Amino acid sequence: MQCMKNLEMKKEFKVIADLLPSNIRVLDVGCGDGSLMSLLKKEKNVEVRGLELNRENVQECIHKGLPVIQGNAETELHQFPDKSFDYVVLSQTLQAFYEPEKVLENLLRIGKSVVISIPNFGYWKVRTKLLFYGKMPVTKTLPNTWYNTPNLHMCTIKDLFNFCDEKNIIIKKVVGVNENKTSLIRKSNLEIKNLFSKVGIFLIS
Repeated sequence: MQCMKNLEMKKEFKVIADLLPSNIRVLDVGCGDGSLMSLLKKEKNVEVRGLELNRENVQECIHKGLPVIQGNAETELHQFPDKSFDYVVLSQTLQAFYEPEKVLENLLRIGKSVVISIPNFGYWKVRTKLLFYGKMPVTKTLPNTWYNTPNLHMCTIKDLFNFCDEKNIIIKKVVGVNENKTSLIRKSNLEIKNLFSKVGIFLIS
């Protein structure tokens, strides 16, 4: 299961890398151990910086020679100047914030464009487990039980689409990821893709 999860994460990172042009400035918020930053430096020759709360992950980034700041995105993002990065990336972290709306506002202020990925709570296996078992689902993209999960605000791909519409946020592109497959998501196929995509990756501005 861990191997499959790693493959899915690598696929997600590849999609994110494909959304970014080369030779730009990127801020990776919640950068973890720096795996995405390393990929972006290698494939896109970008100038990348990470922001990460976990001390062990910060040490791992430093060990890899990656520039990283240790800090909490909810309290530290306001220190970054407006449009100081070409792109800001937030990978499967939005749902863990106390105030995701404020975090999104800051990301859009800091970056000229923003890439966000979310675990899709509308995925059919999640719906099925809730319907038939009546319990919060545990899946590859949502591996924690309800009492020890870091996730506070679960949402679906459709939810994030609607949020962007309500806030007049421009959606440039949306990609759905399921296992090793990807597909473009538009309003015309939103219902079906919301059902069959494990992860949604949004490019917004």
